[in-house]
Amino acid sequence: MPFFINPLPSLLGEPAKPSRPLFIYLPGMDGTGDLLRTQLSGLQASFDIRCLSIPSNDITDWDRLVEQVARLITKEQCRIQSRPVYICGESFGGCLALRLAASFPDICQHLILVNPATSAFHQPWVSLGASITQRLTPSLYRLSTFGLLPLLIQPQRVSLANQQALLQAMQSVSPRSAAWRISLLANFAVESLPLGRILQPALLLASGADRLLPSLDAAGRLARQLPNARTVQLPDSGHACLLESQVNLAKLLKSTDFFDPSSRARPLSMSHGH
Repeated sequence: MPFFINPLPSLLGEPAKPSRPLFIYLPGMDGTGDLLRTQLSGLQASFDIRCLSIPSNDITDWDRLVEQVARLITKEQCRIQSRPVYICGESFGGCLALRLAASFPDICQHLILVNPATSAFHQPWVSLGASITQRLTPSLYRLSTFGLLPLLIQPQRVSLANQQALLQAMQSVSPRSAAWRISLLANFAVESLPLGRILQPALLLASGADRLLPSLDAAGRLARQLPNARTVQLPDSGHACLLESQVNLAKLLKSTDFFDPSSRARPLSMSHGH
């Protein structure tokens, strides 16, 4: 079962900030929740942060994953009523965030999508990648992550410590689970989602130097489908842009007037919206 981690006490010696808006980070394919690390010091001033962690051997389908994460968010919300929720989904987590917001339109007040992997459905190599990955031994799978690194990052923009953290996060996933998550992306047809129901402000961060997926094109398509979306292009960034020291998510939220401390959450029903 997925669970939330509060990254601040362990990394920054800070207690939770229950009076502040809730910031929910939905991670990429690694599912660890550990790769928001570069952004924590900037975000902690404004948010009470939770990172989703998906077990390394998890093979949950989209529908069940959406239900499980919605319940986790509801549980957090029950502790402190009416505080606003920001959901930030990166890559794989961006797809999860879209399904969450489409299924439960009141689940958050602000949606942040960082290079969401919605275009994977249209990439022939994605299905092939799932087929190959599930056949790899654990040692070969760990070796294959080194080959993925240049596709995921612009090395000159990511510190060696963060490159190592990215490798460790990828290598922590079992080959079977990695193949399963790739297959989820291969079958993720964003066109089938009722995106018109996602009325909250949505901020799309799109990397111009993404070697893994055509993130600028994907953001452009999403911006036309989401009623209240705006796009920020990061022209020199790679796919895993939140690991770059030049990218400051907290400043981006403030410079785009996306951070609204006065917003309030509506009561959340766990039944799917219609």
